Amino acid sequence: MEFIEYADREMLTIDVANKLAGELRSALEHEDRVLMAVPGGTSPGPIFDDLCAANLDWSRVDVMLSDERWVPEDSERSNTRLLRERLLVERAAAARYLPLYLPGAAPEDRMAELTETITPRLPIQVLLLGMGADMHTASLFPGADNLARALDPRAPALMAMRAPGAPEPRITLTAPVLDGAMSKHVVIFGDEKRAALERARSLKPAEAPIAAVLSQALVHWAP
Repeated sequence: MEFIEYADREMLTIDVANKLAGELRSALEHEDRVLMAVPGGTSPGPIFDDLCAANLDWSRVDVMLSDERWVPEDSERSNTRLLRERLLVERAAAARYLPLYLPGAAPEDRMAELTETITPRLPIQVLLLGMGADMHTASLFPGADNLARALDPRAPALMAMRAPGAPEPRITLTAPVLDGAMSKHVVIFGDEKRAALERARSLKPAEAPIAAVLSQALVHWAP
């Protein structure tokens, strides 16, 4: 793991967006298509605002979420809404979006179809992740019902996840898929999350799921 500290969030946003764009360009030089996976939530929004204008061949980029709440796209809880509003616009509107939600009562109802779409596109070339103060990443939450299975090196690409405090079921990329990305970036803000990251480095992934993906990751932090 490499830790990069920034003076403020604006500097972090600009630098991370430039790094992601540069890695996508490099990957496109030797791949017909490349896959980028990104988080939901509000933190990556400013990065998306810069990245969407990057000058690269977005028509050969597949974009997906690292995890999604099992809600329709028009829900205020949908991470897909964020992507459509802030990343899949401007030049990046030419990218192909790979959804992690299809209409159904539960993730298990559509898991086979979603897995069939995602698996042939792996591995992820460029991965951006966040981390919660509880040391979760994607929808790999401490105490979640399928966490042990999702951390297993033989786990399938996608898994349904239900966790204490999460209002709805989730669907998430599993640890071996996230950890197998060609480049990994983790963005965190504030002293609380910096302290949580330090704790995670000495804990097992079952206690601190972010620990499962820190090897060779770039961690970007700003106050």
